[in-house]
Amino acid sequence: MAESVWDYPRPPRWERSDRHVTARHQGLVVVDTRQALRVLETSHPPVYYVPRTAVILPLRLSGRSSFCEFKGIATFWDLVAGQAVVPQAAWSYESPAAGYEELAGAVAFYPSKLDECLLDGEPVRPQEGDFYGGWITGDIVGPFKGGPGTAGW
Repeated sequence: MAESVWDYPRPPRWERSDRHVTARHQGLVVVDTRQALRVLETSHPPVYYVPRTAVILPLRLSGRSSFCEFKGIATFWDLVAGQAVVPQAAWSYESPAAGYEELAGAVAFYPSKLDECLLDGEPVRPQEGDFYGGWITGDIVGPFKGGPGTAGW
């Protein structure tokens, strides 16, 4: 049964997920885990946060941060995949706001910046735009915020 992103709450809700989250870049495995947190927010596809211990390739601080009115200050990470560096491929909340403490240190990857992201073996379609980083699969329906003309939703 499909989930509509318009049934997701605002402020966002997080929940544990045992779905198989995998990602690859430049032929290398970036992450492979069944221990993710899924964040659901109105008009957005789910975002999967994985334990930092499940990230196989090196991450380095990008120097960028942003602010979420609900979760707090986000820290951005560059991914080092062999000789390739993917700028701001991921983000985390190192000291999240109250109610989101479970996200502390977990990492979310932009599927648009990696060669392949899979959820239970299904290829993920990236959320349009370069801000939100949601993971779109066949069981998620929109319309989705993020593309041109959706900033005011």
